[in-house]
Amino acid sequence: RMLFFKTKNTLKSVANGRVLPLEAVQDEVFSSKMMGEGFAVKPSDGKICAPIKGTVKSVFPSLHALTLEAEDGLDILIHIGLDTVELNGNGFSSTIQEGQKIKAGDPLVQVDLAFLAENKKDDVVIVVFPELKDKKVEINFGEKQVGEVAAVLK
Repeated sequence: RMLFFKTKNTLKSVANGRVLPLEAVQDEVFSSKMMGEGFAVKPSDGKICAPIKGTVKSVFPSLHALTLEAEDGLDILIHIGLDTVELNGNGFSSTIQEGQKIKAGDPLVQVDLAFLAENKKDDVVIVVFPELKDKKVEINFGEKQVGEVAAVLK
């Protein structure tokens, strides 16, 4: 018999780039896992996409962060860059709405990486699970494209 992965526990990369451990993030709040378990992606372009199928739960007005709810109810916070809230949405654009249904790979936010660099902002994209209980996050490190598996919840 074939064993199928439960896709709801598989997270795709949120960007084209290098999947990293949270410990590599230059921000204590994330690297110490205060915000929860997860992973990070050093993006090679500014297209940030959904890692799972679910619903857009909330979008910060500055577009630097958003929360998704997976089909099984798991909350996923995606935080784009460090201290990027200070840009007040400059360099970010998005057409997603709260309550919108999404699937893995759907575009969420477009970010201007050159603009972040000019403003001395780290462009690392952080994916955390603020309420994850009783599960471990197995991270698939290395270069990934949107749609490739970045992490599995066990």
